[in-house]
Amino acid sequence: MNKYLQPVSAPDPEALARVQQLADLAEPYRAGDDVDALFTAAMNEINAWHAERSPYYGRLWAAEGHTLESIEELHRLPFVHANFFKLHEVLSLPREETLLTLTSSGTTGQKSQMAFDDFTLRNGQRMVARVFDHYGWIKSEGDEPVNYLLSNYQPRPGLNLGTSFTDEYLCHFAPVRSVEYALKHTGSGHEFDPFGCVRALIRFAEEGAPVRILGFPAFLSFTLDRMRELGLPPLQLNPESLVVFGGGWKGNADKQVAKPELYRRIHEQLGIPDERIRDGYGAVEHSVLHMECPNHRLHVPVWARQLVRDVRTLQPLPYGESGYPQFVSPYITSVPAQSVLMGDLVTQHAPEECGCGLPTPWFEVHGRAGLSRNRSCAVAAAELLKTEGKK
Repeated sequence: MNKYLQPVSAPDPEALARVQQLADLAEPYRAGDDVDALFTAAMNEINAWHAERSPYYGRLWAAEGHTLESIEELHRLPFVHANFFKLHEVLSLPREETLLTLTSSGTTGQKSQMAFDDFTLRNGQRMVARVFDHYGWIKSEGDEPVNYLLSNYQPRPGLNLGTSFTDEYLCHFAPVRSVEYALKHTGSGHEFDPFGCVRALIRFAEEGAPVRILGFPAFLSFTLDRMRELGLPPLQLNPESLVVFGGGWKGNADKQVAKPELYRRIHEQLGIPDERIRDGYGAVEHSVLHMECPNHRLHVPVWARQLVRDVRTLQPLPYGESGYPQFVSPYITSVPAQSVLMGDLVTQHAPEECGCGLPTPWFEVHGRAGLSRNRSCAVAAAELLKTEGKK
């Protein structure tokens, strides 16, 4: 068994019994009345946990909190806007019990500082592993090693970006043959290396081993552009290769390629089948992975629920209407981020509108809702692309 699928124990088995039970659900897309009842009970436990341990959330709960009687009452839960975590650090445990602190931005700008204890960190990783396992993407040590192209930041001492951390542990889902990075550490920062990416892809094609490309879609798109500019013919990577995106385009919206077009180009220029090209949605403030199905729809997994709120009134909206996403999940014990309102603009749809057969709702991300000074990993990375373009 992959180490990220190993059991994870809640810090208080009695107080968080339903949280533990929900975390132990192995099928990432289960649905039904029994699951809704378990999720409701788990949220009541985690709300009580944070209200008791976080002075900030305790005051919020005293003012706005409601014990849930059913899943239909999720909209009554108080939420914390993701931007709050860019300005404040709040904990629900002693600092010495935190294992890791990750940020959501680059070296400048406003950053979310999210602390993780053992349960939160390992629980989040196990959820990702179960999604990968669901699609058959976890390989054992005896399988053929994989060449990785990480469309992200090369590690350096002190780098604690959430996206880089995620891509690093995703390399544990298949044996490593080699690892290349799109953003090379220069000693004074990071620099996008399109020629290095092109050379890596050519080598991967010659070696014939499976390839996994993980990270920001912008860098792979610009690498494909560079291949065309150089007049290189299409490559044929191993058909077991896999592309999993995360991070978005943000500051390069003017250069953004629509998903269907980008996926088509990946297939044409690299030979990777469409069903093995996926996007994932997550954030350091909400570390539950929402992965595309084979129809390229972002489905909400069993460990979370999504509400959509009107951008003006913040009232909950039905399927088919666009607004802010509110992600609810009892996965986190370190920080009161179990109910977070994000700044994206999304539309949620009923499961049957997808056609893939998964029984959970899915959503579209339309981009950021309005203009903001807030930055993210993708914004910082996008600036490297702009710098590269001036050379």
